[in-house]
Amino acid sequence: MLSSLSRALIATARVASSRPTSVLSSLSTVRSFTRSLWVPGGSALRPTFLNPYRGFPAVSCGCGGLHTEGDKAFADFLSDEIKEEKKIQKHKTLPKMTGNWELELNGTEAKLLKKLSGEKITVTFNTNNSIPPSFEESQEGQKADENEPELVSTPNFVVEVTKQDTNRTLVLDCHYPEDEVGRGEEEEESDLFTIREVSFQPTGETDWKENSYTLSTDSLDWALYDHLMDFLADRGVDNTFADELVELSTALEHQEYILFLENLKGFVKC
Repeated sequence: MLSSLSRALIATARVASSRPTSVLSSLSTVRSFTRSLWVPGGSALRPTFLNPYRGFPAVSCGCGGLHTEGDKAFADFLSDEIKEEKKIQKHKTLPKMTGNWELELNGTEAKLLKKLSGEKITVTFNTNNSIPPSFEESQEGQKADENEPELVSTPNFVVEVTKQDTNRTLVLDCHYPEDEVGRGEEEEESDLFTIREVSFQPTGETDWKENSYTLSTDSLDWALYDHLMDFLADRGVDNTFADELVELSTALEHQEYILFLENLKGFVKC
């Protein structure tokens, strides 16, 4: 009886000792199968976590970015576009403003500054969204590039007049009316720009106070409006200034557009 019990215990021990080998063998089989699903045998494109297979060809590059045939075609198109834009670029250098204005640039924002008899005049404008949309459609049968209007930048601009001995700045918000952009010679005496709003702001404040009274010119007495326009003209902000500002802003906008295309090409290419 003891002999039978001993044989039973020995058999049980053998079964227990054989189980780890069986389990390891089973796990090994499962892992191999899983890996074979992730990396198919004989595949030319073997995906990894850093280089997954997406189903379309990609060119390896030091930047680690994805590059496709579409990207190459896009970059080639941008190269041609940049050449064409540089070819039609009217001003290789920025046009000068008459009237002793100093130009300061910060990206698409531009400032014109000058001092006049104890006053500081600052004109600020931004070339973003400064080209008005054209609603003119070409006539039937007319070529698309025939009589195509030149793109002109007509930005809103803000005039700030600061007197030396005061802590307030007179701020005039101005813009170009759409019907004045394409004016003819017979309308030369009309104002090229209009004043939209007028307010006082604390001198030196970068953010204007929302609680400062702002005068809208929509319902303003014409005599008061004319005096405000004369006030600006006496400080060099007149039709001549408005014409030159359009030319300067157009050159700046085109310059920024070409730079954007070059940056876009570099981004797509690498």
